[in-house]
Amino acid sequence: MESTTVVVQGKGTNPKTTLYVGGLEETVTDAVLHAAFIPFGDIKDVSIPLDHASGKHRGFGFVEYEDKEDSETAIDNMNDSELFGRVLKVNYAQPAKIKGGEKGWSHQAVWADADRYLEELEADQELTEYEKQQKAKAAAELEADQELTEYKKQQQAKAAAEETAG
Repeated sequence: MESTTVVVQGKGTNPKTTLYVGGLEETVTDAVLHAAFIPFGDIKDVSIPLDHASGKHRGFGFVEYEDKEDSETAIDNMNDSELFGRVLKVNYAQPAKIKGGEKGWSHQAVWADADRYLEELEADQELTEYEKQQKAKAAAELEADQELTEYKKQQQAKAAAEETAG
C-alpha cells in the first residue's frame, strides 16, 4: 500500500503531527521544549517563534513529530501538564494563514483587494438600506393598526351614544 503525505500551508507537512504548545514560561528554549516532548516519540522539528520587537518568544511554540501516533501520545500526556511552573496547552497546530495568497502581502499590489472591499462595502450599504425599509414598513403597519383601533373605538362610542339616545 502506498502512503500519501498531506501538504498544507504553514508549519509542518502534516497537521496531525505538528503540535501547538501554549503557556510557555519565558525562559523555555527550543532545547527545553525538545527535552520535554522527546519521551513521546521521534521529533522532526521544534520551534518557538520570537517577537521581533522584544526579541523574546511570545509564550508558545511548535513541536513536529515524525509519526501521528507520537503526536497523539504527546497531547494526551502534556496537555494541562506543568513546565517551569506554567500549565501547558497542547493541541494540534492550525495551518498558518498567509495573507495575500501564496507569496504574502509583499508580492501583491496595494489595490489588489479593492474589488473585494468595494463588493463588501456595497453589500453593507444594501443591507443597511434594506433594514431602513423594513423599519419604515413596520412603523407604517403599526401606525395603520393604531388608526384602525382608534376608528373602531370611535365607531363603538358612536353606536353606544346612539343606543342611549334612542
